[in-house]
Amino acid sequence: MKADIMSRAETILSIVSKIEEKSPERVKDYESRLKERIEELLGSADFDEQRILTEVAIFADKVAVDEETVRLRSHFDQLKLLMNSDSEIGRKIDFIIQEMNREANTIGSKANDSILSHMVVDIKAEIEKIREQIQNIE
Repeated sequence: MKADIMSRAETILSIVSKIEEKSPERVKDYESRLKERIEELLGSADFDEQRILTEVAIFADKVAVDEETVRLRSHFDQLKLLMNSDSEIGRKIDFIIQEMNREANTIGSKANDSILSHMVVDIKAEIEKIREQIQNIE
């Protein structure tokens, strides 16, 4: 059971790494699309580059998932410690899994990207499989 849980947790970490790689690309894509739309609307007329940068910064802040991925990694570390513990761990691991699910939900709500949304679904599927295993421990 421990090997299965840890394997699934490693899968989650792998997906988190992919999310961390993909996340900055979304901001660059947004900036490109925004500039294209403005050029379509205004043609060759001048536009305020600073305003575009401000909009991109606001978007970047809104879709940033750094905090959530850091917390997911922290929850993984706690899970690993508990799995190697000799104390009663069922309820504690259940709580950690609940927190991991919360972080995944937050990433999903910020996703604004179909690829990231699919990754979040994969994370949540692995979390649910871990939850099923944990219920066997309690």
